[in-house]
Amino acid sequence: MSNAVQRAAVPAGDPRDLTGRVAIITGAGQGIGREYALAFAAAGAVPVIAEINFENAKKVERTITETGGRALAVQLDVTDPAACTKMVETVSRAFGRVDVLINNAAVFSTLKKAPFDEIPLADWDHVLRVNVNGPYYCVRAVAPAMRAAQWGRIINIATSSIGTGTPNYLHYVTSKSALLGMTNSLARELGKFNITVNTIVPGSTMTEVPREGFDAQSLAHVVARQCIPRAETPQDIVGLALFLASPSAGFVTGQAIAVNGGITHS
Repeated sequence: MSNAVQRAAVPAGDPRDLTGRVAIITGAGQGIGREYALAFAAAGAVPVIAEINFENAKKVERTITETGGRALAVQLDVTDPAACTKMVETVSRAFGRVDVLINNAAVFSTLKKAPFDEIPLADWDHVLRVNVNGPYYCVRAVAPAMRAAQWGRIINIATSSIGTGTPNYLHYVTSKSALLGMTNSLARELGKFNITVNTIVPGSTMTEVPREGFDAQSLAHVVARQCIPRAETPQDIVGLALFLASPSAGFVTGQAIAVNGGITHS
């Protein structure tokens, strides 16, 4: 875990500068989501840690504020559309704006691998509610503020498992595949409001969060298939998120960009 937030070396007025931007990051209480929050704070933005585990969210908020940054922890269940709307209202009251949404919250690390016809139906439904409905509800909630401002950045998080066809994760792979179509259609609908919509497609990324059924042998198998033969870390991904959220990416929309060491080629 990062121990401090240090201001990124981006001068004020630079097209990459995120000073004052308000970025809602779902599932930002741990793992990659927390690293997004820390990186955005370091770039001058105000990350909103929208997290179902409020204790984790507050820890991230404290890490940022105790080192001179600004942040807001908000408890959020992304499967509840009313809660998503309330969260955006809270953010708007606090800061007067919503600039960025990163749909990071997802069910994955706790999933047990199983052949497609042995996946419990309750698990299938839960994964789709969190991984597909959740991003949809959050986009619906932030869209009015972004339309009014005529500016916005929506970033969905998918997975390289879509391209590799990872077996025994059909619920997860299917849910993340849906985000690619969602990104394409939303980019068409929201572009006229100067709102961009893109997807980051990470590979197997190592964090402190344990993964069910994924061990050192599994990691070695993944690394052996990459062009860059090392394990992926959150730091490999955050730079792209910062770019897509910045004014520099104002003409980039409807794209799925892989950050996976070359395990897939598109």
